[in-house]
Amino acid sequence: MKNNITMKEIPESEQPYEKCEKYGPQYLSDGELLSVIIRTGSHGKRSTELAQEILCHLPGQTLSGLYQISYEQLCDIRGIGKVKAIQLLCLTEIAKRLMQSQQQKDVFVCSEPSEIAAYCMPSMRFLETEQVRLLILNGKNRLVKDFVLSSGSFNSAPALPREIFYYALKHKAVSIIVLHNHPSGDPNPSREDMMLTRRIAETGKIIGIPLLDHIIIGNNRYSSMRESGYLS
Repeated sequence: MKNNITMKEIPESEQPYEKCEKYGPQYLSDGELLSVIIRTGSHGKRSTELAQEILCHLPGQTLSGLYQISYEQLCDIRGIGKVKAIQLLCLTEIAKRLMQSQQQKDVFVCSEPSEIAAYCMPSMRFLETEQVRLLILNGKNRLVKDFVLSSGSFNSAPALPREIFYYALKHKAVSIIVLHNHPSGDPNPSREDMMLTRRIAETGKIIGIPLLDHIIIGNNRYSSMRESGYLS
């Protein structure tokens, strides 16, 4: 018995490939786009049916849920094996890198908090744990180095001034920007966030590498310590 149903076996009127060729990919639904990526169905299901089932298992039941679902969770969906799970995870990674590479190409003088938040938002907004990120800038506020300092908790992870300025000095930073995310999606700073921001800023003044901003990333929202007046 044949379990997999290919795109060619779907009636032409239902084929996402045909629809895309005739009208363009922008006319495909989320489910149709997914069916093109996974290519084949499984266990007697058409690829379009399996794609709809995947959507139902994603957080929010939208494509953005791919940022929040794990490899193991994808493999738990009936009809999704290792190959399809990896295809979907690689698709989300390509999307994130495309967004970041375009933003880096277009910006990247780090001047506006909104632009900096937009640059980091795709890779940070759906993280389930807190991540601390450090941007190293040159004398013209251009991005020299961007890397993850730690993952876990902003207050318990090794994101203290000592570690931040070790890397700042190592990479000859003229100034720095610190970012971290709130997995809750609410970017409003906590009391601990403000206290640690002050410590980083004070250390930067002593060393001669100013902290230009501390930006907290939420779910499609951000909070800037500089915009809020906490950093002058």
